[in-house]
Amino acid sequence: MGKITGFMEYERLEEGYRPVRERLKHYREFVIGLDDAQAKVQAARCMDCGTPFCNNGCPVNNIIPDFNNLVYAQDWQDALEVLHSTNNFPDFTGRICPAPCEAACTLNIDKSPVGIKSIEHAIIDRGWENGWVKPQVAAQKTGKKVAVVGGGPAGMAAAQQLARAGHSVTVFEKNDRVGGLLRYGIPDFKLEKSHIDRRIEQMQAEGVEFRTGVVVGDWPADSKVTNWARDSISARQLQKDFDAVLLTTGSEQSRDLPVPGRALDGVHFAMEFLPQQNKVNAGDKLPKQLRADGKHVIVIGGGDTGSDCVGTSNRHGAASVTQFELLPQPPEEENRPLTWPYWPLKLRTSSSHDEGCTREFAIATKEFVAGTGKDKGRVVAVKTVRLEWQDGKPTEVPGSEETLPADLVLLAMGFVHPVPAVLQAFGVEADARHNARATTEEQGGYATSVPGVFAAGDVRRGQSLVVWAIREGRQAARAVDQYLMGSSVLPR
Repeated sequence: MGKITGFMEYERLEEGYRPVRERLKHYREFVIGLDDAQAKVQAARCMDCGTPFCNNGCPVNNIIPDFNNLVYAQDWQDALEVLHSTNNFPDFTGRICPAPCEAACTLNIDKSPVGIKSIEHAIIDRGWENGWVKPQVAAQKTGKKVAVVGGGPAGMAAAQQLARAGHSVTVFEKNDRVGGLLRYGIPDFKLEKSHIDRRIEQMQAEGVEFRTGVVVGDWPADSKVTNWARDSISARQLQKDFDAVLLTTGSEQSRDLPVPGRALDGVHFAMEFLPQQNKVNAGDKLPKQLRADGKHVIVIGGGDTGSDCVGTSNRHGAASVTQFELLPQPPEEENRPLTWPYWPLKLRTSSSHDEGCTREFAIATKEFVAGTGKDKGRVVAVKTVRLEWQDGKPTEVPGSEETLPADLVLLAMGFVHPVPAVLQAFGVEADARHNARATTEEQGGYATSVPGVFAAGDVRRGQSLVVWAIREGRQAARAVDQYLMGSSVLPR
């Protein structure tokens, strides 16, 4: 423990943001990280609790008190080693994780948890700046071949672990670049894609092969899920060519809103809108980009994806942005004695909300209204009704109907399950939620109903966080290694 009384002497310091007017002009990251002195002071606030709830609050079980102590001692390189021992990609989580570890921090009882996420961000940035992040090439090859289907965070984490165990790993990604929703979901202003690219270079040096633009199985022609594949390969061919297959394709099927007018032009899934902007940012040209310039934008869904639509729409120059949430507005402060150390229900305001957004709670969409004349076939408004919630059930408030102007409606209501075609191609049994059926047990975990085929990440657990995808990818890699070799030295 670096400073026994640090938590009493120092206040929590948040990372800063560039001014709204400045950051709305570009798609680059705008967070101002901690300098060395600030990071040392924030790390000094760690109490080194006898029971560090933060460790269990973190899905990858980061050894948080240890790296905090090392940052306090300004031993950045050892801090990076501790951080990497549990998390392959702290450069991702240090930027986009909602930090359940901080909700679990003992100091959060007093509303001022240790700034764990900002310290993690500081550690990995210094690691890259000083050249400490290097490829870890396996000393000996096993002769076994593994196919990882899906290049998101779960697939990347699993592939890196398996390569370091000595296996020959090939990642198959249907889109033209690796990263999954990190690449074509999360906006660049939250995660610049250079962070993904340098990890790919590291993994290639470790022996991982990436095959992009390759879809596995027969992709449904009417699917709204982003698919920029140029080639395909059958599940049977993968099973023939590889000793094991790991499915990490994510949960990409967006939740729809089947109300009158859904088929109108101008009503789109968020995951039709966000990937296009990321692709343009990467330097690609699109025949016709879905944009919000000068439009009245309605974002339906109050979560992170909806917030990303808000930030992107504001950068396009939308005339107005309104975000709907079906549930009532949560309290600004959680009931800590009731919820700590668990993730609390509270009002969360993102940096995108601060850039300009009207937020409407306890509201339902009744109809998308079509225009007339030159706007025939296009959405021009949304009919809504207010909701009253009792015992967890909503009822419509009589006389609360309202019509709001809308030139662009983005459906950001979450994801229901993976695209069924991938599981069907392998004959993998699905659970009641249409995810791949597999447990997380130490023995036999992540194995599907098909011998030699495993599943991890959102394709198995349903939509979740990037940090959970990394955890599942790491654990699945150990399961695959055990299957191939009879035992594994990979961490669980």
